[in-house]
Amino acid sequence: LGHGVGNARESRRPPEHVLRSRTTARALAVPPDTMAEENVETFAFQAEINQLMSLIINTFYSNKEIFLRELISNASDACDKRRFLGLTDEAAAGGGEEMCIRVKVDKAARTITIEDQGVGMTRDELRKNLGTIAQSGTRKFVEALKVKPSDGSSNLIGQFGVGFYSAFLVADQVALVTRAAGGEQLRWQSSDDKSGAYTIEPDSSEPIAGPSGSRVILHLKEEADEYLDEYKLRSLLQTYSEFISFPVQLWAERTEYEQVPDESAEPPAEGGLPRMKTVPKTTADWERVNKAKPIWMRAPADVGQAEYAEFYKAAFKAWDEPLKVAHFSMEGQVEFRCLLFVPTSLPYELSQDMFSQAEAGAVRLYVKRVFISDKFSDKILPRWLSFMRTLIDSEDLPLNVSRELLQKSRVLSIVAKRVVRKALDLLQELAADEAAYAPFYEQFGKYIKVGLIEDRDNKDEVLKLARFSSSRAAVQAARAGAPRADVPADALTSLDAYVGRMAEGQKQIYYISGSSRAALEGSPVLEGLSAKGWEVLYALDSVDEIALQGIGKFHDLPVVDAAKRDADMGESSEEERAAADAAAVQLEPTLAFLKEALGSKVDKIELSRRLRSSPAAIVQPSWGMSPSMERFMRAQAVALGQEEQLAGMGGGASTAILELNAKHPVVAKLRELVDTEREAAATRDYAQLLYEVAAVTSGYEIADPGAFARRITTLMADGVEMAPVEAAAAPAAA
Repeated sequence: LGHGVGNARESRRPPEHVLRSRTTARALAVPPDTMAEENVETFAFQAEINQLMSLIINTFYSNKEIFLRELISNASDACDKRRFLGLTDEAAAGGGEEMCIRVKVDKAARTITIEDQGVGMTRDELRKNLGTIAQSGTRKFVEALKVKPSDGSSNLIGQFGVGFYSAFLVADQVALVTRAAGGEQLRWQSSDDKSGAYTIEPDSSEPIAGPSGSRVILHLKEEADEYLDEYKLRSLLQTYSEFISFPVQLWAERTEYEQVPDESAEPPAEGGLPRMKTVPKTTADWERVNKAKPIWMRAPADVGQAEYAEFYKAAFKAWDEPLKVAHFSMEGQVEFRCLLFVPTSLPYELSQDMFSQAEAGAVRLYVKRVFISDKFSDKILPRWLSFMRTLIDSEDLPLNVSRELLQKSRVLSIVAKRVVRKALDLLQELAADEAAYAPFYEQFGKYIKVGLIEDRDNKDEVLKLARFSSSRAAVQAARAGAPRADVPADALTSLDAYVGRMAEGQKQIYYISGSSRAALEGSPVLEGLSAKGWEVLYALDSVDEIALQGIGKFHDLPVVDAAKRDADMGESSEEERAAADAAAVQLEPTLAFLKEALGSKVDKIELSRRLRSSPAAIVQPSWGMSPSMERFMRAQAVALGQEEQLAGMGGGASTAILELNAKHPVVAKLRELVDTEREAAATRDYAQLLYEVAAVTSGYEIADPGAFARRITTLMADGVEMAPVEAAAAPAAA
């Protein structure tokens, strides 16, 4: 405890404003001679300590149960120091017995006692270590809390004795019994009258076990009754001190049942056995609560896969096996140890909410094997890696004074970059085996695509992990003349593999967005690319499309939307260019009529180079919005009540370009109607129907489905005699 209380060092000067012995006695109106005879020293804090204690109790700690973590950590530090001193000092080493930390509850006295066998403290060390917050540095400490350093690297943990004083979160009086090796047993005790004083005196209570050690006794406040419960204390010890290197023991009661003769029963017959009854028997003994081993402290070569799996399930309350594990450490300017786990299955919480707040426990932070918090996930890992399970143990992370908040600093940035780098390496190792990677990507692929969107620093590395649906199966079937059994229709591809399969003359990487594979495979905008044997990536949801839009270039190849006007359709021959020029002249009146008939439904009407079997298609300009993205944005705006923000955004058929296939019979029919019956209603209906068919096949929604249906019905009935549809007769009365 002596080493751990505020991390005070023996080199610190004695308190300047602690009034000792006769001076303090006069201030408190206590006869000095009486104090000298009893060898009792009384100390008083200055007025500013009341302010500091108020900050400790009411501000620093949002969770009062942290007191147990702090006191156990102090006890562990004291044992560590004794073990170190014992290497050169036989008196400190004692008899070589194993040191431990013991916790005991006395419900009748309303106390919690925490005892260790660490270094203990002398009278002089008590004055310095437990007087730390009473030094003149107190004012600087209070001021430090109010002024944030320019670099944001404030690291107040372990200063001014705050860890020890967390005891006052739950106690209105605290006593410390301690003995250094070869020294006398002393008692430090705070006053119970809120006078701001404490005493140091010889102690005659039960001797400290071992050559040295400390015993902290907390007299609990009325509102702290819950900590008198043995189950509650065991739960807290297992949470915060599970991996402390010294045994942590709790005085626990056990109820066992035994068979005894039933004295109220009739005596047994001669030679018979007495009647027995079951009675409870309550015993108490020390029970070790920190049985788990901190496997991250061992060399990776010494830890088996079964041990990793067992630890993963226990630490992260998981039921699946880890798919991949990384166990590493970093030394030098920043030191930490880390375990990274890739789950096999998507945690239930993430299946309900992709970035569930319940998954704040994805990163568990320890300091010297003491659990600090599992609420720092967003400070260590980017959001797209929140599905991974991570444990970090470091003494260098910049925690605030209560060790409940992780502050921004250069150290934190170094740790985060190192952990993310290792996570990327781990996932790339997994991706090297496509058979093993496929089931992983089925569950976690969306997170990888979010990484493409959000993690610009690691975009190139994340791109290697991304997989997309594509027209690969259809393209390779066309090349082979038959479907290939080794290429399933729903097979995914990486961009590297896509580039490796690119046909001669292809200068861009193409993608197209839509609601389903079937819809995209029938899209008219892909006809030209398919005819050339050029593969197209399928963006089947909004995350796919946003991710692909953000790539820009891959291996110096532009990644473009195949449904955009400026998508490269390859080189045209002189014959094709001449035929296109002739068609443009012939169809000029038809294009003008279409623009007049459709009005603002489209921005432009042009002849197409991409169409083969379809009469028309709708494409977007380079700045336009795809129909899938438009639906996504509209749904988001409606959900947020921000529909007006969609105004002016590029998207929809109204900003698009209608492309016509000059060689298609439907276009030839329209040209004939325009030349002979330009003003007829049937000609305008034909033009509208051509547009609506193009819109539907290109993925757009029809503004007036009823009118579209009537035009289709008319077309179906053309040349067929049909009786008028009569209203159905009313059913006869029963």
